Amino acid sequence: MQPKVKAFFHEPTSTYSYVVCDAFSKAAAIIDPVLDFDPRAARTSTHSADQILQFVAGANLEVHWILETHAHADHLSAADYLKRGLGAFVGIGEGIRRVQATFQEVFNLGDDFAVDGSQFDRLFFEDERFALGELEVRVMNTPGHTNDSVSYVIGDAVFVGDTLFGADYGTARADFPGGDARKLFRSIQRIYGLPDATRLYLCHDYSPNDRKPNPLSTVAEQKAANVHVHAGVTEDEFVAMRERRDASLAMPNLIIPSIQVNIRAGALPLPESNGVSYLKAPLNLLGAT
Repeated sequence: MQPKVKAFFHEPTSTYSYVVCDAFSKAAAIIDPVLDFDPRAARTSTHSADQILQFVAGANLEVHWILETHAHADHLSAADYLKRGLGAFVGIGEGIRRVQATFQEVFNLGDDFAVDGSQFDRLFFEDERFALGELEVRVMNTPGHTNDSVSYVIGDAVFVGDTLFGADYGTARADFPGGDARKLFRSIQRIYGLPDATRLYLCHDYSPNDRKPNPLSTVAEQKAANVHVHAGVTEDEFVAMRERRDASLAMPNLIIPSIQVNIRAGALPLPESNGVSYLKAPLNLLGAT
């Protein structure tokens, strides 16, 4: 049994979110939803998430899960907003605990910030399986970009997060705290071990050469044409390329607000005495020195 998939593209961050459903029972999951954020005014909005809610209502879907492929560094998650609107559970890979511990120190969040993943409703382990109506969801650990990266295998479809991009753009960076290019290579090889016809749904498409954004690839296409890790590229070659390339990359525009929200399962920091939530900016810590 194969899932029905609806993609939503968030142009400001080149992010794809997905609604995945079992056509018979109408049970659905939302994967990697985006909370809009204007960095100039530090203002959030729910326009993109509301489009997903409108689609869900129009299709009479019952959303059971909001699934994160990892704690994103390039956009804020709308998981908390959607959870409050839908009553769904928020799930992420169990590696989020290591990511939380890392960024607890980066942002000096103190002991009041829990690093046990309790902000999420479910922490998934390798090869864990759960039902989505008549569909089965299997969790595949795919670390390397981050410690908590997972892919969700649903029928012939895999939602790979940032592990792979379009074949003409390559692969995720591996230089964030906790990232590891060797782990990333091995995670990609696990994906390449799936049947060639497997559909790969990407979290981002940066549309090189001004081509139209495309959320979908296949295992066969990636193995044949991925510019960073096509068939025949060795682990050492990939690691050397990835480390050289990562050293030239700037930090993502939204990494500072994104991480602080996303390690909280999409919730904003608690308001202070004036009723306003605040984000912290560590000076001279991230990026090149």
